[in-house]
Amino acid sequence: MTSIPRRSLVKGAAGVLGLAAIGSYPAHATPAQAQTARVPALVRRRLTLPSGIATGDPTSSSAVLWSRASGPGRLIASLAAVDDDGAVLRGRHGFNRVIQGGWATPETDFTAKLQATQLPAGTKFNLTLQFEDAEGNLSEAARGSFATAPGARRAAGPGGVRMQSFVWSGDTAGQGWGINEEIGGMRGYAAMHATAPDFFIHAGDTTYADGPIVETVTERDGQLWRNLVTEEVSKVAETLEEFRGRHRYNMMDANIRAMYAQVPVIAQWDDHETHNNWYPGEIIEDPRYTIREVDVLAARGRQAWQEYMPIADARATGPGTGFEPARIYRKTERGPQLDVFSLDMRSYKGPNTDGLEQQETPLLGEEQVQWLIREATRSTAVWKVISADLPIGIIVPDGQAQESMANREDGAPLGRELELARILKAFRDNGVRNVVWVTADVHYCAAHHYSPERAVFKDFDPFWEFVAGPIAAGSFGPNPMDLTFGPSVDFAKSGAFPNESPRNGKNQYFGHMAFDPQDTLTVTLRDATGATVYTRVLTATN
Repeated sequence: MTSIPRRSLVKGAAGVLGLAAIGSYPAHATPAQAQTARVPALVRRRLTLPSGIATGDPTSSSAVLWSRASGPGRLIASLAAVDDDGAVLRGRHGFNRVIQGGWATPETDFTAKLQATQLPAGTKFNLTLQFEDAEGNLSEAARGSFATAPGARRAAGPGGVRMQSFVWSGDTAGQGWGINEEIGGMRGYAAMHATAPDFFIHAGDTTYADGPIVETVTERDGQLWRNLVTEEVSKVAETLEEFRGRHRYNMMDANIRAMYAQVPVIAQWDDHETHNNWYPGEIIEDPRYTIREVDVLAARGRQAWQEYMPIADARATGPGTGFEPARIYRKTERGPQLDVFSLDMRSYKGPNTDGLEQQETPLLGEEQVQWLIREATRSTAVWKVISADLPIGIIVPDGQAQESMANREDGAPLGRELELARILKAFRDNGVRNVVWVTADVHYCAAHHYSPERAVFKDFDPFWEFVAGPIAAGSFGPNPMDLTFGPSVDFAKSGAFPNESPRNGKNQYFGHMAFDPQDTLTVTLRDATGATVYTRVLTATN
């Protein structure tokens, strides 16, 4: 880390909010008020926030706050509890804090984050993020909002009863379809934002580090697609700077910046943050690369991903929390109605084979399998949503091998399928109910119902899997299904042809889930125009 002079923001500040906070202003002070209390310094270049702001991993009592500065500085967050109309709450429901976070330095690509904890449940917050440089000068301010999850059964927060909803999708800036400002940029993000969700699950392929973006692409009908282009996205990413540049590129899109300022993100990674269909230990045979060891590329890709995604890290939360840089899978509690389990189906994956091994082949790895079984069993939430960066029954080939969990054989579980069979059996044995799986990855949307009555492997309870994506990439599919776990395709919709551009928005998809007080879950699949293409209502069981 670069050594940066540290100075006290105000004298006599005693209260500290959250594990990430190293100090704070008095509760009544704002950054602007604190600034005027100093002897003014000559400000030659005020810091800016070129990538906007973001929040992430929102629970009933915490959230991660993120931004990137134009130079070295310490992140400062101002939080104020507000009602649904945005009016600041006073009295016993009032909550106003200013929190110090970490330093943005060259070693972090000038990104910084903090984890705000001890927040009241069921509460909406107005948020202001700024950076303070080494001389105590404050940057420009960026503003947003987020809400904590309900903290008690159907309880009212200070802004009234808050039900919750979320959206999910994946696959951003893929297949060379980048930011086209002529069509309004990545409009799928605007469509998701318009639903006013409480959070967004980005279920992988947050960037396409292996997909160069060029200025113009001729579409099938002869139209010219015009991309914004930066140096870092013009080739495959190999250096850390190039991987970081992929994230900076996406944050150039006005729709993403607007949504991330108001909708917290629960982020996952998959393959394209590194290289298509990669697995640990792979030596890639891609002539575009001078580095062939995928582990080298993955380490750089993961560092950039964790710098730019609003997830906590070990420095913010201490060891053993599930946010360590080497561990991406985690649970996000959303009050008594919902727990979200985010999986990592890339870091522990075995080589892509035909999938017909008699022995269990790792996809999640044993530690993650045991974690998922244990945490789902302990969960007292009504609904357990498992976000997987790979689908369950969809067949996804990788040449003559299989990239997917499914192995194209409809018989008893083999290879990677054996992990899933063990998980599903444990859920049934331990009474884990109301499990719903969501995913993206395959660039179309679908609804699958899995049932033992149709399956070869029968030792599990029925469940649903909902697929939604891409949100800003080429469209593909639908793919064939493996019948080992008895899937029935209730719905599937894709683009008109493979790698159709996102121009018309009708081949870009996201999912939306809304929970009501009676524990009914309404699932819709929607396209980037905002149109609903599928609806399914699920009722919780005891």
